Amino acid sequence: RGSDGAEVGRLRANLRSNVLHLQDTFTAIERARMPVLAAIQGGCIGGAVDMVTACDMRYASEDAFFCIQEINIGMTADVGTLQRLPKLIPEGVCRELAYTGRRMPASEAKAAGLVNEVFPDHDSLLAGVQAVAAEIASKSPLAVWGSKEMITYSRDHSTADSLDHIATWQAGMFQPTDMVEAFEALAEKRPAGFDDLLPFRGGLGDGV
Repeated sequence: RGSDGAEVGRLRANLRSNVLHLQDTFTAIERARMPVLAAIQGGCIGGAVDMVTACDMRYASEDAFFCIQEINIGMTADVGTLQRLPKLIPEGVCRELAYTGRRMPASEAKAAGLVNEVFPDHDSLLAGVQAVAAEIASKSPLAVWGSKEMITYSRDHSTADSLDHIATWQAGMFQPTDMVEAFEALAEKRPAGFDDLLPFRGGLGDGV
């Protein structure tokens, strides 16, 4: 039994549940209907790496760095970094970061594909990320959601399964009204206007 008198198996089961709950807090970002963009300045350490790897895109200032700090304190990262990072950067680079706990500077992170762009300072970072967000926001929300859903699904499934998934999605979600609006806006040289997604009534982990 543990020091508090609880049976060891139950203590371990409770610990597992706690870890799964922490994992869910980051998976909620991944499952959000709209893209989540991370603007990173300074140190992105430990749990922060778990968080940004669940985001759709990452942008950094020149002073940013990334560190899988868990190895430096005698533990294995357990809430997403080791599962998502190898799908964002070369596996060998991921292994080196995970085994050594060294700091990866922003310039190296961009070269490895972890970040989309590096900005010289905080102000230009925020302006750049807001510009990307505004461009995404100008598109059909349903089409953006579908694109995110397909890319995330394809990451974890075979090409054949992913093609089947998009066929099913289109059968239920294809929206010709948005296409008509997009073509008309292009012809009339004006911004397109699309209906918002309906409010989601579930929890964050089920998509927002």
